[in-house]
Amino acid sequence: MPRPLRVAIVGAGPAGVYAADALLKSEAAVEPGVSIDIFERMPAPFGLIRYGVAPDHPRIKGIITALHQVLDKPQVRLFGNVDYPGDISLDELRSFYDAVIFSTGATADRALDIPGVDLDGSYGAADFVSWYDGHPDVPRTWPLEAEKVAVLGVGNVALDVARILAKTADELLPTEIPANVHDGLKANKALEVHVFGRRGPAQAKFSPMELRELDHSPNIEVIVNPEDIDYDDGSIAERRGNKQTDMVAKTLENWAIRDIGDRPHKLFLHFFESPSEILGEDGRVVGLRTERTELDGTGNVKGTGRFTDWDVQSVYRAVGYLSDELPKLPWDVKSGTVPDEGGRVIDAGGHMQSTYVTGWIRRGPIGLIGHTKGDANETVANLLADHAEGRLGTPASPEPAAVETFLAERSVRYTTWEGWYRLDAAEKALGEPQGRARVKIVEREEMLDASGA
Repeated sequence: MPRPLRVAIVGAGPAGVYAADALLKSEAAVEPGVSIDIFERMPAPFGLIRYGVAPDHPRIKGIITALHQVLDKPQVRLFGNVDYPGDISLDELRSFYDAVIFSTGATADRALDIPGVDLDGSYGAADFVSWYDGHPDVPRTWPLEAEKVAVLGVGNVALDVARILAKTADELLPTEIPANVHDGLKANKALEVHVFGRRGPAQAKFSPMELRELDHSPNIEVIVNPEDIDYDDGSIAERRGNKQTDMVAKTLENWAIRDIGDRPHKLFLHFFESPSEILGEDGRVVGLRTERTELDGTGNVKGTGRFTDWDVQSVYRAVGYLSDELPKLPWDVKSGTVPDEGGRVIDAGGHMQSTYVTGWIRRGPIGLIGHTKGDANETVANLLADHAEGRLGTPASPEPAAVETFLAERSVRYTTWEGWYRLDAAEKALGEPQGRARVKIVEREEMLDASGA
């Protein structure tokens, strides 16, 4: 009797869970069946949704409900707190599985090559996001001494960072933020937050809903300079061809023509300002220099040679994430991705047997969470084609118990899907006395204890 197809997925964020879902919906799941183990270096699953989405976005966190339905399936097991390659290597994974899918995300900040980027007070947005999302591997405190802050970038991460800096701590208290984050935000001195983009409103990468949410806070006055509302032929074509772009532009136009109100915290959205230098004195940030840009007719911009110095005491760089390089896999340094064809890992011109990628590690940290579904479907389809044509390797120990024995022998303290339910209950219990849905547990050891690892 043929045994089920054994697949390991490294990374329990949306990309990995979507890949598991695609496998479960395939013909192979019917005959001979599939057996899926998901490995995650954090004690808890859900990746970006738990540690990358701002805590005041419960709507996006609702995606977890859909992921739950996949992880609840009996064909799927979760091994949390297991690091690749520290706890299990590629060769070891191949000894247990017919195929391995890597679906790891991006945790580092993409470099910004301007003078002053290393000054004290210049921060990567990814690090700040990890702090306010209660990531166990970052410091428990964050310096929030600046009264005037700059955020570089016009994507949703820049909006998240700006919104968290501009809100009051008590506005965020109903969310799942841990006590250390609430305490840190109570000490936040920011009264002005300036968001800078080098191009115009039609080139901003905000999603319309995220942008409009900025204006919902009773404490944040969103301000747009009417002079920044400008379009060329390329911008007009972009608005006509993309409904979301048009919605973003209309929102910004409405904000630009209204009177400035009296809400206490000011959040400025600046366009056509390209950061050229972070200014410093005695090793600390004291300002930001930008060059005014102008549209060139195509939707791109060119410099004008006119510079402005902005009085800010800290700068947050939200110019994109960079995926972590995976040992034993080929790597494209420029794009920060694993080279692939249709999800098949390509090394030295050929397919690396039984090895696949999906999500950000495959195409870079761009797009919304739901976009990874298409990646997963394509990767899984090619994996199953390779299986049908006998191109997968044969694992030496395909029986499910072999992995548990291996981790036990390595003394790896791993969590399970059942353990997530225990951690989930513990976090909800912490929130209950305060009338909150949950309070996120931060310390790794506390997470492991609550999970019964």
